[in-house]
Amino acid sequence: MIEKDILIIGSGIAGLSFALNIAKKRPDLSICILTKSNKAETNTRYAQGGIAVVMDIIHDSYQEHINDTLKAGGELCNKKVVEMVVKKAPERLRELMEWGVKFDMALKNRFDVGLEGGHSHARILHRKDMTGYEIEKKLLYHTSQYKNISILPHHFALDLITGSSYIIGKNTTTCYGAYVFSQEYKCIKIFKAGITMLATGGSGQVFITTTNPLIATGDGVAIAHRAHAKIRDMQFIQFHPTAFYEHHSKPSFLISEAIRGFGAYILNKKGSRFLFDYDNRGELATRDIISMAIHCELLKSGEACVFLDCRHLDHKKFRKHFPGIYKYCQKKGINTDKDLIPITPAAHYQCGGITTNRKAQTSIKNLYACGECSSSGLHGSNRLASNSLLEAVVFSHEAAAHILKNLDSTRTKLEFTFNKYTLKKTSFKKLSAMRMEIRQIVSLYAGIEKSKSGLLNAKALLKKFDLMIKRNYPDGTLQTDFWEVKNLLTVAQLIVDQSLNFYYKKHKQNEKQTHGK
Repeated sequence: MIEKDILIIGSGIAGLSFALNIAKKRPDLSICILTKSNKAETNTRYAQGGIAVVMDIIHDSYQEHINDTLKAGGELCNKKVVEMVVKKAPERLRELMEWGVKFDMALKNRFDVGLEGGHSHARILHRKDMTGYEIEKKLLYHTSQYKNISILPHHFALDLITGSSYIIGKNTTTCYGAYVFSQEYKCIKIFKAGITMLATGGSGQVFITTTNPLIATGDGVAIAHRAHAKIRDMQFIQFHPTAFYEHHSKPSFLISEAIRGFGAYILNKKGSRFLFDYDNRGELATRDIISMAIHCELLKSGEACVFLDCRHLDHKKFRKHFPGIYKYCQKKGINTDKDLIPITPAAHYQCGGITTNRKAQTSIKNLYACGECSSSGLHGSNRLASNSLLEAVVFSHEAAAHILKNLDSTRTKLEFTFNKYTLKKTSFKKLSAMRMEIRQIVSLYAGIEKSKSGLLNAKALLKKFDLMIKRNYPDGTLQTDFWEVKNLLTVAQLIVDQSLNFYYKKHKQNEKQTHGK
């Protein structure tokens, strides 16, 4: 058994900034970060756009950022959470800069802020089109400077260790750490911890077309669900409207939102800017609106993609601001000065997840969640562009502050029965086929456009896979591919079930309104 004060599962911006916030105040605490791949392979690393922060209070305001967030989220955000995140943004930005993160400057003392869809003002701080890479690199460097922080790559968290504790007259489920599969040594390690933080990122790999890396298999949501933590709003999966269209690319290469803020157009095959038929903001509408507009356009035309037009932009400035995107297009034989970029919507961001409060606490004692795996109330039905990196740093700080105040009261005696895991293996081909079928079902029935009949079909089909896994692998198996498929299936079922619940709730509300008239 390995004992730690703090166990963090995930090494992106949420997990690393949380670790640094704890370590700088309490160097006596042992902090362990687990990651199932190498330590730099995270969703954070691939974030192109930037971080939304109100810096110019003369031309912009907190209230306008709050309003933009609420509007983008379909008025389903938690307003108090939105206000907290937006108002704490400048302080958290300063903290990132203290950790060495650099953002592009227009002048010596002024940030080069960008405009993105859904924002009423230019307020996106960025590092060219590689902001996430810059943040990940600097945070990894700083965590390496703390002797009390250890990072263990290729360690896959299988399940949380939980038990009941009697607190204030009621039984409460408490988290004591996690069962972890060491992929190198092919064995189970038991990590006991006073505090466990889930910072595992999203679940984009449950769809066929996604911008998410291969590691994004919804592991945090799945293990929290198995531990009976509350999960909400999994029906709200955001599709990014401008992923590079490439039939065999997994994942899809993301074409940053910032390019449209820079002035790029979206065209159909006829060369028309059709977005104004759907929203008067055109290319600067929110991601959900543009993705649905493209989806409808493709259904009408029967085409596989639409196009991003950058030909009219200042070519020199375009290359300077978006070097990664420019190079990728070049590699694919596309000259952005002269050619259109083929694009299609792709699953991008999980707006729902593990239910948390403003301190990132889950419904299980001593278990916290932060970043994309969590549902903090910030995003509602659709995340406003560049609010995700912001959410991660704000909630990791709030969680750390809360934990440091209350850490001594979390120390509990660990008593549990060891979970049984077997070495029984299944063929890679069988798991690969199951993974693909799950992704096809979710993409077909629970994608951009959903229907009651489609969701019911998906529910029935996914149930067959669930029964198959329970029948053939009742004790699990020490195989990473198996656990990823199991987690994808769990996430798929949550998306479908919560989509159906949302459909019934909305239908009921519509009926009441109709009868009320």
